[in-house]
Amino acid sequence: MKTPTRRSGRWPSIFEPDFDRFLQERFRPLISLDDESMSPTDWAPDVDVREEDDRFVVRADLPGVDPKDIEVTLENNVLTIRGERTEEKQEEREGYHRTERFQGKFFRRFLLPDTGDASDVSARSDNGVLEITLPKSAKSRPTRIEVKS
Repeated sequence: MKTPTRRSGRWPSIFEPDFDRFLQERFRPLISLDDESMSPTDWAPDVDVREEDDRFVVRADLPGVDPKDIEVTLENNVLTIRGERTEEKQEEREGYHRTERFQGKFFRRFLLPDTGDASDVSARSDNGVLEITLPKSAKSRPTRIEVKS
């Protein structure tokens, strides 16, 4: 994975490796492992990754993408979302006709913590938003222990 370079002049370059390492360790589940070989015409949908008490939730904005054109896989804690969108909008008004076309393949990949239960992962698409739910395994959920006096 390529680490972005900071050249804003605000940070001395000696701090960059430490800061990058901190971000990678602290936000490891949120780091995207996008394929860098994609062409400039392809697009990357906006994605939110959220950890809740009992599950991980990944939501991707996929406007104009038919659910049958979406492929979701989870292998070795790596969640991959890929697909293709083809959309055409036409507008006709007095004096003009406009057609816009949007198309392109997308590919997003995320490393999730190994505390998820891959056997119970689910995905659904509703109004252009893909939601993937990965429950946490029972052994990784916190257990409240009563303190007796």
